[in-house]
Amino acid sequence: MKLKILIINWQDITNPFGGGAEVHLHEIFKRVHQKGHDVTLLCCQYQNAKRKELVDGIRIIRVGKRNFFNFTVPRVYKQLIKEKKFDVVIDDINKIPFYTPLFVKKPLIGIIHHLFGNSIFIEASLPAALYVNFTERLIPPIYKKIPITVVSESTKQELLKKGFLEENTHIIHNGVDTLTYKKINTEKNSNPLIGYLGRIKKYKSVDHLLMASKVVLKEIPDIELVIIGDGDYLSQIKKLSSSLQINHAITFTGALGEEQKINYLNKTWFTVNPSPKEGWGLTVIESNACGIPVIAADSPGLRDSVVNGKTGLTYNYGDCNQLAELIIKLINNQKLRQQLSINSLKWANNFSWHSSAEKMINLIEMTIDSWHSKLQTKIKDEINTVIHE
Repeated sequence: MKLKILIINWQDITNPFGGGAEVHLHEIFKRVHQKGHDVTLLCCQYQNAKRKELVDGIRIIRVGKRNFFNFTVPRVYKQLIKEKKFDVVIDDINKIPFYTPLFVKKPLIGIIHHLFGNSIFIEASLPAALYVNFTERLIPPIYKKIPITVVSESTKQELLKKGFLEENTHIIHNGVDTLTYKKINTEKNSNPLIGYLGRIKKYKSVDHLLMASKVVLKEIPDIELVIIGDGDYLSQIKKLSSSLQINHAITFTGALGEEQKINYLNKTWFTVNPSPKEGWGLTVIESNACGIPVIAADSPGLRDSVVNGKTGLTYNYGDCNQLAELIIKLINNQKLRQQLSINSLKWANNFSWHSSAEKMINLIEMTIDSWHSKLQTKIKDEINTVIHE
């Protein structure tokens, strides 16, 4: 049966503001399309973007400005369902929710990578943080009755504590393309090379890595640091690098294409993810697929994607001295690095976008069947009520 699927998300894979959530959505649903299903994505516009575009079989419709897209969604949704009879709607809940259960009268599934909670106060100004925090507080009462997919056990447990039902909460992990992200025949950097891979956002706490590196440089003066990625906090990170007087040890690559990114990853001795909260940690598995261990904060999401002592090491979030100690430990222990590298490759092979797409299709079909069954029961009950009256 060919399904007609409508997805609502703030951004698409081509949007400069896109991140792991957009990669997750695109990698899964382009494979859903390859299985013969019709996929439409409603998202916001960005500068010089086409209003309509086909990307990897996904029909993308861009409307409204980014800051006010959530207010545009209900009106545009009503227009779209008049044009096409969608079988299911997917709500990718990312930062500010759309509250689709209030106006979507179709089978509906939510995707939640993680809730910001108090970590939003690290990232945004106080008024913006209060707004996001308030909108998130409305998610449990509005969404808890619909099927929700999450990418980690950490996020699942967070939702269950907030009143979501166990039977409605499903884990569909991020995958990794091991044909792209892989160990290649290249020499490691001669000096210890530590990598960071990901967006440069304030809440990602890349500054912790720089402060820890300042400590490490006192003991191992030939270490090098490569920051792979771009973001609105990059300029502040560069200023911090200057103030710490460690510019000589750092390379900022900016945004890179896949091939360049993988070349850099393969030269690193290991990577570091100091974030206080992630849905899962897609860049962790991308590093692992290249045979690269990861030192990460012991925070929600990252404690799921990093197997402490097996594929990497974890430390208490925000403890820059402990992070520095682990960096020194891993640099000085070649045997440990090699064992973590072997384990990382095995671990990454557990995560496949094809498998995630299959699980998503199964959930969609189950949700549609359940929705129609409940609808039929409701109609029968109403008929019986009328008859008995």
